[in-house]
Amino acid sequence: MHTPARFLDLHVLHPVTAANLNRDADNDPKTISYGNATRALVSSQAWKRPIRLNVEQDLGEHAARTRMVPPLVAQKLHEAQWPEDLATFASAQIVHSAKKGGLQHNEKEGYRTQALLYLPTDVIDDLVALCETHRTTLEEAFATHTPKKKISPVLPTKDLAAHLTRRTASINLFGRMLTELPAGHVEAAVQMAPAFSVHKSDPQPDFFTAVEDLPQDGESGSAHLQTAFLTTSLFYRFATINITDLHHNLGSATPTETVNDLIELFVRHFILSMPGGKKTSTAPHTIPDLVHYTVRDRRSVSYGAAFEQPVKAAPQGGYTAPARQALIDYATTISRLLGTRHLVAHGHTSTTDKPIKTLGTHHTSFDDLAAACATAATNTLTPAGRP
Repeated sequence: MHTPARFLDLHVLHPVTAANLNRDADNDPKTISYGNATRALVSSQAWKRPIRLNVEQDLGEHAARTRMVPPLVAQKLHEAQWPEDLATFASAQIVHSAKKGGLQHNEKEGYRTQALLYLPTDVIDDLVALCETHRTTLEEAFATHTPKKKISPVLPTKDLAAHLTRRTASINLFGRMLTELPAGHVEAAVQMAPAFSVHKSDPQPDFFTAVEDLPQDGESGSAHLQTAFLTTSLFYRFATINITDLHHNLGSATPTETVNDLIELFVRHFILSMPGGKKTSTAPHTIPDLVHYTVRDRRSVSYGAAFEQPVKAAPQGGYTAPARQALIDYATTISRLLGTRHLVAHGHTSTTDKPIKTLGTHHTSFDDLAAACATAATNTLTPAGRP
């Protein structure tokens, strides 16, 4: 009998001062219409990348999306005193030997792969070591290779594929699409929604000038004039972790403590990471007003629909208090509709420092909340990651 999955849902209300966190094709802030109102928008990819990089930084375990694996291997082999043509031939073997028929690649661009590979950064060194191990075989194959003919694979496919499909913790979290090497495909445990303002938010013009500091005689004034656009927003942000899938990705032998630590690390960086768009001229380094989590069996639940009707500012100004109340009211409605049979745990923390009964256990800090929800998410789970 199939046991339903477990999910950790994260809901954040995040006020952001004048910013352009995520630009469109015209370099203006992204927007979307929701509830017949223009909202500021930050794509999930724009917020997911700094979270991933921060997770990797803390773990000391870096991954990269790249098409440049063969050229990078060739460069390192050449630096190791391999003849340039042999180094290039060896790097070509990476795409030709990875599987039957080879990986799709561009021969005229150093055999770079057509698809972006998402893999640990130290795989490059592993592939260089693999070429070093099989240098004699590569030299013999290169000596008999006829230019303009298809390269015959000589590197061990099993070893090569093992390197290209290796994972890091962030790959287990965020998944990996690798259709050419099915063993390398990793179903994402994390799903993240685009962030949107809970109120109407039109981009506002910011006219600016750049002064010429070394003017020629007779010249004065500005050397550059331009109008940029910024938004001010109170964002609703939502992400969910499929805890069952994360256990599966990490492997059944992974200790619960390791899983907890990874979940806690993701939660902390989901709360505090910021996209870097236009940061040098806006410095929008705010923190969330409210963070709420729920641990559920069977399915996750977003509270985004709480803001389909744009929030109206309070009489004295500000969207934070009415938005917080809208989320509380919606959470109450969800509890009424779904009941609590599949609600494992829930909790919150906020700048108000006052417990909100509807949102479960009150935590005093982001760190306390992250630790508590990670423990709750894996509580009563078997090593296979099933409730």
